[in-house]
Amino acid sequence: MQILRVALIDDEPLARLGLRARLAEHPGFECVAEFGDGASARQGLPAAKPDLLIVDVQMPGLSGLDLLALWPADQRPLAILHTAHAQHALRAYELQVVDYLLKPLDEERLAEALGRARTAWRARALGLSAAPAARRQRFELRVGRQVHFVDDGELAWIEAAGDYAELHCLDGRHLLLRESLSRLAERLDPERFVRVHRSAIVRMDQVAALRPLSNRDALLQLRDGSLVRASRSHVAQLLERLRDTGSATPSHG
Repeated sequence: MQILRVALIDDEPLARLGLRARLAEHPGFECVAEFGDGASARQGLPAAKPDLLIVDVQMPGLSGLDLLALWPADQRPLAILHTAHAQHALRAYELQVVDYLLKPLDEERLAEALGRARTAWRARALGLSAAPAARRQRFELRVGRQVHFVDDGELAWIEAAGDYAELHCLDGRHLLLRESLSRLAERLDPERFVRVHRSAIVRMDQVAALRPLSNRDALLQLRDGSLVRASRSHVAQLLERLRDTGSATPSHG
């Protein structure tokens, strides 16, 4: 396995300590440098030669986003943002960051972000675009003695069901596919499908409304009437994307 070299950039020493400890639990990633501000990172990164940056947004002097903006788009390092501030998500996507993690750090979201980083790194190594054209998937399911084929365009959302994934189709069918949600998240087009919970993936254009809950989770209402819970670690990113595309109406009921 190719080891990805990671640089941590955060003005909070405890945040860097926590990231370094979590990173050590993920084979294939090695912390090669740490910086406490954007200016020192700007000077030290050329020598460190990282494959991936995990960078805070708000730091004294040069912010994490301004640091990333110093590179031309085709030379910019892969980056995961790690911040307490959700309002910067839209600019983060303009800079093509791999993922946007909110503090306090959620282990599940970190693992998901590192998986995306490795996928993006492989694409770069193969000379592929970091933002590939929309990809379509067709799923093969066995129901009794029959084989059914379902295109991802027929899906509204997907729910974890033990060792299976339950495909909720636009026509009301519920079909079981023997595949993990994590694997499906890698196969599906991230511009059209987004993981909103450890047990749910939704198609973006099927989200009709989002209602914040008291515990910082949110309840999504889909166009077919289904209600899907979004965990707090996904809400900020999801809301920014929905606002950007106009797919849903936030509700405060």
